[in-house]
Amino acid sequence: MTSQAADRPETVGASRRSKLTREREQEFFDAVIEQIRECGYDAVTMDGVATSTRCSKSTLYRQWKTKPQFVAAALRSRRRVCFEGIDSGSLAGDLRQVARVLGEWSGRDHRLVQALGHAVLEDEELAQALRETLVEPDLAAVERILRRGVERGEIAAGHPALPYVAAQIFGVLRVRPMLDGRDADPDFLVEFVESAVLPALGLT
Repeated sequence: MTSQAADRPETVGASRRSKLTREREQEFFDAVIEQIRECGYDAVTMDGVATSTRCSKSTLYRQWKTKPQFVAAALRSRRRVCFEGIDSGSLAGDLRQVARVLGEWSGRDHRLVQALGHAVLEDEELAQALRETLVEPDLAAVERILRRGVERGEIAAGHPALPYVAAQIFGVLRVRPMLDGRDADPDFLVEFVESAVLPALGLT
């Protein structure tokens, strides 16, 4: 049984998603993030968020079908990571910008994501929600940047390092706090891209 199964009303599937103001939605997100920080993911309940935000539990379930989806949406709302405007004219420049954007986010909410590490291992639905809401959009954005570099002729489509670029950048973002006790800040990530990622691609 997943973590939210006992917390879900039977009639949710028949309910339609109602429209919330952005401010009200952010109240819900702030409440669930605060509960995770104070009590941990397992202790978070829709009842608790509903009580703290003075709404009905059914209101939350109309917006987000499950607790994992709700938590993933809350995390996404706080990240503000956006690669869409990145287009420096070169693949090397674009990857440096990706590194800087991620580094600017790293010190803000990355620790909160790490705090969900155990829950992610235990709750398959949470892991899937985080992949769909947090990971896959960022990976798709990086893939578009790489594809654009291929289309410009900067790198061959079959270059063996291409499939590992995202794993390198996102991997060091997660691992550095464990190895060095420090966040992967913008300067560190840009230096990593210049020292490890670009040479692997044959770029400077």
